[in-house]
Amino acid sequence: MKKLLLICLIVSSVLQSKAQDFPFGEMDRNAITMTSYDKDTSAAAVVVREFGTTSFLHDGNKIRHRYHVRIKVFNSARFTRGDVVIPLYQGSSTRYESVDKIRGIVYYPGPDGGLQKAELDKKSIIREKSSEHLELVKFAMPNIVDGSVVEYEYEIETPYIFNYHPWQFQWDIPKIYSEYVALIPAVFVYNVSLIGALKLDKSDGKVKKECFQPGAHRIDCSELTYAMNDVPAFIEEDYMTSPKNFISAINFELSEMTLLNGSKEKITKEWKDVDYEMKKHEYFGKQLRRDDIFKKILPTILKGDESDLEKAKTIYSYIQSRVKWNNRYGHFTDEGLKKAIENRAGNVADINLALIAALGAADLDADAVVLSTRENGVVHQLYPVISDFNYVVAMVNIDGRSYLLDATDPLLPFGLLPMRCMNGQGRIMSMNKPSEWIDLVASQKRSDVYSLELELQADGKIVGSVKNYKMGYAAFYQRHEIKKFNSIDEFVENKDENMPNIRILDYAITNLDSIERTLEEAYEVEIAAFDSLSYDQLFFNPFFMDKMDENPFKLAERTYPVDLGAPINSRIIISLRIPEEYEMVVKPRDVSLALPNKGGRFLNRTEVIGNKVQFSQSMELEKSIYQPEEYPALKELFNRIIQLQKTDVIFKKKS
Repeated sequence: MKKLLLICLIVSSVLQSKAQDFPFGEMDRNAITMTSYDKDTSAAAVVVREFGTTSFLHDGNKIRHRYHVRIKVFNSARFTRGDVVIPLYQGSSTRYESVDKIRGIVYYPGPDGGLQKAELDKKSIIREKSSEHLELVKFAMPNIVDGSVVEYEYEIETPYIFNYHPWQFQWDIPKIYSEYVALIPAVFVYNVSLIGALKLDKSDGKVKKECFQPGAHRIDCSELTYAMNDVPAFIEEDYMTSPKNFISAINFELSEMTLLNGSKEKITKEWKDVDYEMKKHEYFGKQLRRDDIFKKILPTILKGDESDLEKAKTIYSYIQSRVKWNNRYGHFTDEGLKKAIENRAGNVADINLALIAALGAADLDADAVVLSTRENGVVHQLYPVISDFNYVVAMVNIDGRSYLLDATDPLLPFGLLPMRCMNGQGRIMSMNKPSEWIDLVASQKRSDVYSLELELQADGKIVGSVKNYKMGYAAFYQRHEIKKFNSIDEFVENKDENMPNIRILDYAITNLDSIERTLEEAYEVEIAAFDSLSYDQLFFNPFFMDKMDENPFKLAERTYPVDLGAPINSRIIISLRIPEEYEMVVKPRDVSLALPNKGGRFLNRTEVIGNKVQFSQSMELEKSIYQPEEYPALKELFNRIIQLQKTDVIFKKKS
């Protein structure tokens, strides 16, 4: 979703351009009289106009960003943009971001129908220390009711010029017009990227002569203007990675700068530069060479006659059990592998770099793979930005096959990465060859199979057995769910309480701690289906296992992919024995639905064999990612499934 606008953009300026801005506090009659936004009548509000501009200060070491917005509110109960939060990064006592010139005004209808005005009280602006390096400046716009027009502006000063200042065109409410003016001295070279599916309606640039003057030097500048009309709201939906991957925005990354003596300093590196730095880094490359830590340990955990795959699995299990994850991400260790092993705790890098070093100590071919997690966003492919990465896993090559490993979770089987890692591509950081990209693809499906053998008894109750087999991600998630409880008994008791019409009489759970094997759950159940069999007709819904009540896909159009993380395979087989005096007269339709391009299918079938009715249902979603053009078919598939699962079976007494 990233489009590179200018790979080497040399642009400029320090002058604040007022021509594109709009007067603050002006009574906007058109906004005041609006009752809805015709292009999105369900919107709680609409941005009438938005303007921002960013420029360098004359010393060239700081930039200043001015932001101004006017919003029409239709439904104040659903409007959240009146509570403003400005994040400010605080690097040190001398390098930090600040905000000033905050002001706001609200025009709102009074009780008599007349228009009233309320200004933001500066005393209501609060500053909150969110973390060591993050301060939040907050203010709430006053007197917001249905029909209000809200307007505010502020200016941010920052010394962090590497990312300049991004501009986000899309919000969770639509915008009629959004414009951004980037003013950057010609001595700076920025990589500029457009993110998201929307196109710019305006992308202009012009040169200004001698507009930047650091000291005695006068430097030419350029002024870039980006704008969009009728920007639709960005609506988050299930099965997506970080929204910032898809929300339409302009991003800037400093690539190169020219010093006053005429020399050039390259900021954006090539991968060969990053490779060198990572290999030499105290808390990355140097830690990967600490195989000496494990030379004495390996003879105590390896038998000596294992295959390479068996060795790798044994070492993986050892690291899983030896070092507990402290829930911190990172691709650099906190204090080094030796301390992590001694303390039996560490961050992601402590654990997985230890795993790589241990695999290397066993003469196995292992490398690190740095990546960005799903919530962190995708990484730049065209130029290296090491700060894009926030995670590292191990890769071991055995008998021509590569296995990606993450030892942070004791319930993860060998070769299965957690879903947080399923995000595009990672970068293999080898100690003896150049780095390269690798696809982060799920090695297993999310597989779930139910098998039910049931019988409808004379008292109206259904009794029998329910067996559930989970594999891949389904087994991983269920093991975590079970482990939340102090015992299996507590888990089953909770399960029983959450199924009001089903009583669990007995149970057995197999392979809970054998994470390489299928997780099996077996239950003897009693279902309160009917109060008696005195009725001529009995209505029964067979879709009570994992029934889909609501379609997760609701958008009229989705501009970003459906990312499941892994393919999904589910199957339910129900065999129900009914009394001889009854017969089935109405059943769910037999259905066979398929997605285009071999994307998956759904099957439903009902058979009668004597006095036994068998219901069979299966859904296979064969892709991890479905592109926006595949969304309508996927949405319709789920709609059809939901409609089918509302269908009752009707049993009637034989005449």
